[in-house]
Amino acid sequence: MYSKVLSCGLIGIQGTLIHVEADVRDGLPGVSMVGSLSSSVRESKERVITAIRNIGIKIPPKRITINFSPADVRKEGSAFDLPIAIAILSSYGYLPIQKLHKICLLGEMSLNGDIRPIRGILPMVLHAKEQGVLCCLVPYANRFEASIVEGIMIVPVKTLQNAIDYLKDPTKVSALWTKTCRDTEMEIEQEELDFEDIIGQDFAKRGAEISAGGRHNLLLLGAPGAGKSMIASRMPSIMPELSLKESLELTKIYSIKGELKEGGGLIERRPFRSPHHTITDVALVGGGRYPAPGEISMAHKGVLFLDELPEFSRNSLEVLRQPLEEKQVAITRIHGNITYPADILLLGAMNPCPCGYYPDMERCHCTPLQIKRYLGRISHPLLERIDLMAEVTAISYEQLKSGEKGESSKQIKKRVKRAVAIQKERYQGLEISFNSQLTGEYLQKFCKTSTGGARALQYVFEKRNWSARTYYRVLRVARTIADLDGSDTILEEHMIEAIAYRGMEQKYWG
Repeated sequence: MYSKVLSCGLIGIQGTLIHVEADVRDGLPGVSMVGSLSSSVRESKERVITAIRNIGIKIPPKRITINFSPADVRKEGSAFDLPIAIAILSSYGYLPIQKLHKICLLGEMSLNGDIRPIRGILPMVLHAKEQGVLCCLVPYANRFEASIVEGIMIVPVKTLQNAIDYLKDPTKVSALWTKTCRDTEMEIEQEELDFEDIIGQDFAKRGAEISAGGRHNLLLLGAPGAGKSMIASRMPSIMPELSLKESLELTKIYSIKGELKEGGGLIERRPFRSPHHTITDVALVGGGRYPAPGEISMAHKGVLFLDELPEFSRNSLEVLRQPLEEKQVAITRIHGNITYPADILLLGAMNPCPCGYYPDMERCHCTPLQIKRYLGRISHPLLERIDLMAEVTAISYEQLKSGEKGESSKQIKKRVKRAVAIQKERYQGLEISFNSQLTGEYLQKFCKTSTGGARALQYVFEKRNWSARTYYRVLRVARTIADLDGSDTILEEHMIEAIAYRGMEQKYWG
């Protein structure tokens, strides 16, 4: 007897509908599975058959064939255990086939029939809804994540027996379980770090404000203990709140990675990811034998902070160059191409030399060659992808003793949000949203510069022998500074301030 049920797989962060077909007939007893399957899917037949027997259902020994379609899509993970079990039971006549239409089944099974949680439930349920599916049976532990999607019935099940009972008579249990699923738990608010805790460092804090206002990458350079990490960790506190679309896209990434907290819903805070400098290329950018998002995708719509930047391997830093430009990571494997979003704000922090105290020659004991090699770990092409560079100087005793608080994150955030609103209105209908994304034709159109501003840029460009990329980045930064000032035209003072944030490159790298 033949039966077919619906399930869902993943391609990148997008779901894809999978039809699980089962055919049971007389012949040599056994279970065969076809349809471009990974080893984790092939192993599911042992779990499923054992689980069916352990819940007390005796199935006669027959020839069972399981097919997954479309056959050219790679199936990975353990989410197909439940649909395989239901398809087999339906083919044996234990379940009515007509009740399986428009129901998507997702879940891993243990040997005793318990339904275990899976990764990527959110993009799967979202895709199922888009394909017209009316109901999704999901693991009970994934109930809060699945319930983020509105307009589709979510039925969480703890065991295979629960799923069988529901499919036999949905009226008895669906209302109770759906209500349970829609309950939410209050998320404990985390105390947000504030810029007012940082004493001094006005130049670096202003650089952070410009960075957040136009989504410009920022490099902080200074002696150990000067406050580089403090400034970086407070960046999310001055960035605008996530939109619903951004929040949903970010939550899908964390769902695939399995990093959503149990009981949590949509991610509403911009992420701040700070990987250690020993991280591998694959962990940073993404990939692996079974491709998964890396740290750069986990920081999507938020901040990726690389502390002690020169300590990262040269290759790890170089692989960042393309994602920083294209705002996405493309991974090519034998089974197809996968794309993960990577629209990040990159923050880097570093010391100017191995000991950290150059150019204070009274404290620095590094040789010129050591300093040159240390700074040389950051390639020029990577430096050109960093719009802002701010030096973080040591704090004096008098400043520390005074304890004078700086401007709060709330005040800075107001200016940032105003600048972001100006940009969104200016670029409405275009494929860009922030000044950092401006390209050639748009630079000419939207970066109107005063005579004094153009003269200042020309003078520095010719004197320092800048590349075209550096020229464009300074112009974008100047556009953001003008937006923070509420000016339609880039004035001379805006241009001079933008140029000042490239001065560190000349000072240290020459």
